[in-house]
Amino acid sequence: MSQVDTLDEIKLANYLEQQVEGFKGPLTATKFAGGQSNPTFKIDAASGTYVLRRQPPGKLLKSAHAVDREFRVLDALKDTDVPVAKVYHLCEDRDVIGSMFYLMEFCDGNIFWGAALPEIDSNEQRARMYDEMNRVLAALHSVDIEAVGLSDYGKPGNYFERQLGRWTSQYRASELQPIAEMDQLIHWLEEHLPEDDGKVSLSHGDYRLDNVMFDKGNDKIIAVLDWELSTLGHPYADLAYQCMQLRLPASDAKNTMSGLLGVDPTPLGIPTEAQYVAKYCERMGIEKIDNWSFYLCFSFFRLGAIAQGVAKRAADGNASNKAAGKVGAMVRPLAQLALAIIDEQ
Repeated sequence: MSQVDTLDEIKLANYLEQQVEGFKGPLTATKFAGGQSNPTFKIDAASGTYVLRRQPPGKLLKSAHAVDREFRVLDALKDTDVPVAKVYHLCEDRDVIGSMFYLMEFCDGNIFWGAALPEIDSNEQRARMYDEMNRVLAALHSVDIEAVGLSDYGKPGNYFERQLGRWTSQYRASELQPIAEMDQLIHWLEEHLPEDDGKVSLSHGDYRLDNVMFDKGNDKIIAVLDWELSTLGHPYADLAYQCMQLRLPASDAKNTMSGLLGVDPTPLGIPTEAQYVAKYCERMGIEKIDNWSFYLCFSFFRLGAIAQGVAKRAADGNASNKAAGKVGAMVRPLAQLALAIIDEQ
């Protein structure tokens, strides 16, 4: 097995016994399946069950895989209305397992990948689950940043201008071959960047169905997962990113994000994009959202840039997910879906 998939269990147990109150080994570490860019392990120890999130080994892009930021934001949100796992310890000593990592509680719930929620047999239940995702997103964007100690968690200025520059740079650094549609999309985004409206909130950065965990009854979200891309940003970025999933193609592949492209959500009890956005606006006390096409297209671009980064790691041999090499094939179709939104205007 590769270094990505395994941990030195004896060394890790000895370290955690010294650093985490109540932790007791021995332990076994089992890597979770799925597409985490930060490899994630279930830790079964004599003292209980935990989850470990680590940076992948090897050379990393600047600011990528920031598990220390994940740890900080999870700790900051522990007493808010945003459901998160309890964190126990951040290890910045790369000599312990080969990269930085943190330990958190194991939350026992349900994670879903398909936007159609085929596992759910009730339209009313699907409607409640989407409303719960909407509620939690609004709660996230309503967090008092200063009160939780995150006022310096992001940079000031136009969030989308900053993010567009960042992800364009990340994309170029990961580019394996030119993709004309991505170049065209980047140009359109640069030309249609909205003026800064001054809105600032805590932004998850990857808020989507498979990054929230529902309780066993699928009524309440018990944990929002994968905070690697979180920052102080613009609330509409999270909203558009989640709505983007509804515009993606359906997929039968296991542990793969699957959308509702070409599917009427209403007969499934799932809100339309317009209904979902309207409910969010109601919760946030706003009337409407201008420049919606830009926010959607930016979401497609950023996911394309992330996918290109995964493909680059696969090419370099240090990707977390065994299917990472296939992720690069998503980049062009994602850009094409964004360009289709532009053509609809």
